[in-house]
Amino acid sequence: MTDEDQTIIFTPRGDDGLPERLGSYNDFADAEDPSADFVPGLVSLAFLRAAIGRSKRFWCVTAAVGFLAGLGLYVSSPHSYQASTSILLTLGPYENVQMAAADNQAMAESRTVAGLAVRQLGLKQSPSGFAATYTVTAPTDRVLNITISALSGNEAMRRANAVATSFLRFRSDELRTSQRLVLQSLNQQISQIRQDIDSLTARISRLSAKPASSARDAQLTSLRAQRNQAGTTLANLSQTVVGDRSNIEPGTVAAIKGSVILDAPTVLPHSRLKPLVLYSVVGLVAGLLVGLGLVVVRAIVSDRLRQRDDVAYALGAPVKLSVGTIRRKVLRRAGLASAEDTNIRRIVRHLDQAVSARFRSISALAVVPVDDLRVPASCLVSLAVSMAGQGKKVVLADLCGGAPAARLLGVSEQGIHLVSAQDAQLTVAVPERHDVAMAGPFGRGSPQLERSSFTDAVAAAAASADVLLTLVTLDPAVGGEHLSTWATDSVAFVTAGRSSATKINAAGEMIRLSGTRLVSAVLVGADANDESLGTLDIMRAARDLGLAEQGSRSGANGLVVAVDEARDKHRPATADPRNL
Repeated sequence: MTDEDQTIIFTPRGDDGLPERLGSYNDFADAEDPSADFVPGLVSLAFLRAAIGRSKRFWCVTAAVGFLAGLGLYVSSPHSYQASTSILLTLGPYENVQMAAADNQAMAESRTVAGLAVRQLGLKQSPSGFAATYTVTAPTDRVLNITISALSGNEAMRRANAVATSFLRFRSDELRTSQRLVLQSLNQQISQIRQDIDSLTARISRLSAKPASSARDAQLTSLRAQRNQAGTTLANLSQTVVGDRSNIEPGTVAAIKGSVILDAPTVLPHSRLKPLVLYSVVGLVAGLLVGLGLVVVRAIVSDRLRQRDDVAYALGAPVKLSVGTIRRKVLRRAGLASAEDTNIRRIVRHLDQAVSARFRSISALAVVPVDDLRVPASCLVSLAVSMAGQGKKVVLADLCGGAPAARLLGVSEQGIHLVSAQDAQLTVAVPERHDVAMAGPFGRGSPQLERSSFTDAVAAAAASADVLLTLVTLDPAVGGEHLSTWATDSVAFVTAGRSSATKINAAGEMIRLSGTRLVSAVLVGADANDESLGTLDIMRAARDLGLAEQGSRSGANGLVVAVDEARDKHRPATADPRNL
């Protein structure tokens, strides 16, 4: 077997001192999987900004969901009303002026006062829970403000009045209790002193009855001094008791009667718009942040490729054309109608250049979708109708599941069909649904590929045709050996952000292993801020093929053509379908 009879497999590798993104010409059995060591482009602010821009529909939806959730929470949650009342206090005789404001505020907020209010209202609520519904402030030592919340304005006023009256009742009881305890303590001291005086008087009487002596006289003198001191203390305490009853008791009564509700409970102004706006804005912001967070995290951890360089490296072929997102309504059109879209026209022009005749009898091109079928199907149909309109005889073979290209031309059944579209006629070939890896009209292929009646029918149609266009998907479980029996050249379609490096690389390897030349890749949905070129190291490939000098004379474009021609010399001739 000569070198001309060998099929060259162009596989991107990183060994033998070649760059990682270079497709070497080593034997394919030793080829490495570049996706194993593949590292996509670095994550940058521009990358994240592009991811956010692409996913604007998603985070807009999450923001709308958050907004609706906030509205729903506002509607479902109880809306409270607030009522306020003020209490005027008269300080009692036993209250410290400096600490009176803090003491009264603490008493009003205590569980004891809350419990009295709960019992007065007849509520089935704990004092602690009820105390949490109101607040007490003391702007001065004589004024207390009570503000309480409830489900209605009337209930809020009723509860505010209950808290105020409960506090006044509790405070009056405390004032009376303080006065009673003070008087009780004084009376106990008076009683004790009187008992001491009586005891001292009895001892003095007993000593006076004894014979006179210096010791007796000294003891009598001491006992009489103690009795006189006790009498003085008793007189002072008696005077204090009389003073308390004449002065402090009226002061306590005045403090109790002078402490009243200053302002009757009133409902505070209640705005429905403010909480509505607050709930909705908080929900909107929360939903927006959640959506943006999910978009950023998904962009960072995703293994789906978007940049041209990444796709070219994984596929092992240059991305010679990249277009933006194609709208769904454009893909629903058939034939030349879809070509009205600028991106579709660019792709069709690119495919038209790739399908230029390399044999004198027929030109053949295979379009291999890596992920989405709609864009390549629409573009291939537009190309086929355009060529048929130019007077060329076109055969369109749709080997994809569901026959998306054939359906755009109104063909839904299997077999060979003559179709009229846009004043042009072309032949559409659709295999049986159970046919997998169907052999085509070129050559015999490997022994595992069996020819069928469909193959013969396509060969008969292609024998009188000028162009054979094939839409085919490749499955790693089946392989792509049948691809070389349909076309000599192929163009792969990749949708940005849809496929991983492993999947893209598998498609490129299957195309090369089949012996079909992978002309280029078309990247659909490319980012506008993608600054990569999506090309391989063509200069290194030229040096490997001995074309560096020619490249210096003809420039970059001429060098690409020279490399392609050099590769074609190593490719076996394909049989003419007219001779099958």
